[in-house]
Amino acid sequence: MRTRKARHDDHSVNHAPGGTWNLGERSVTRFGYGAMQLAGPWVMGPPADHDGAIAVLREAVAQGVTHIDTSDAYGPRVANELIREALHPYPESVLIATKVGANRDAEGGWPTARTPEELRQQFRDNLESLGAERLDLVNMRMGDANGPQPGSIAEAMETLAGLQQEELIGQLGVSNVTAEQVAEARAVTPIVCVQNMYNLANRWDDHLIDSLAADNIAYVPFFPLGGFSPLQADALTAVATRLETTQMLETTQMAVALAWLLQRSENILLIPGTSKVAHLRENITGASLSLTEQDLAELDNINS
Repeated sequence: MRTRKARHDDHSVNHAPGGTWNLGERSVTRFGYGAMQLAGPWVMGPPADHDGAIAVLREAVAQGVTHIDTSDAYGPRVANELIREALHPYPESVLIATKVGANRDAEGGWPTARTPEELRQQFRDNLESLGAERLDLVNMRMGDANGPQPGSIAEAMETLAGLQQEELIGQLGVSNVTAEQVAEARAVTPIVCVQNMYNLANRWDDHLIDSLAADNIAYVPFFPLGGFSPLQADALTAVATRLETTQMLETTQMAVALAWLLQRSENILLIPGTSKVAHLRENITGASLSLTEQDLAELDNINS
């Protein structure tokens, strides 16, 4: 991993958590919110606490978050419909990123759905469940539950680019992809982001992140806190304890892990998810943490 400078900027958490980044024509907060956890267990069915789900969405926007990630497949429809209930009519400052490329089956699986007609139907489903006239950003999801898989993305991107040309989609991105698929997608149409799994313990996209940064393309790590098995490391505990003393902030291990990602590269945008307002606020603390060179050195060794 390349050497990074410790961050010493002083962003207001309530104004622009983590600072901002331009996703094409739209400026968004680098610290966003992912809506997957708003649905029921295994991302199926309604939430156990409907009012709590509405509250966490409204709190995210109140905290200054302007990048919300979702998909009609979450629930299915559940996450999108909660977003609509909580935030519609949408503030002009808020960008909602959606995802296509997979449907849900009765067993909770994620069967691929990538033919032109399937993609157009998923576009319509997202549009309807969000109550939108146009989708701000659509990510083309490839691979499977095990991660990126080889295969052409060209036809799928051509389909989405056609919807974009009709002014039905603002920006395009890709998700769960290989570096080769990123290059193939960019040969078809401009993209503004790549959404892959990446966190302190899983760093196989280091080179891709740096190459995207050089071209001003965002990298959006999903499962930034480890996914269904949260990150655990003595270094996280040590750094969190030290930061509580030096920066006088109540700091969790997860906030430290998110701060590390923000300082990893300026083109990294975060979309951690939660269904609890208190947890959301804890996560946002990570946007205001400044990690020292000592902190970064200890955290960089986690996956060694």
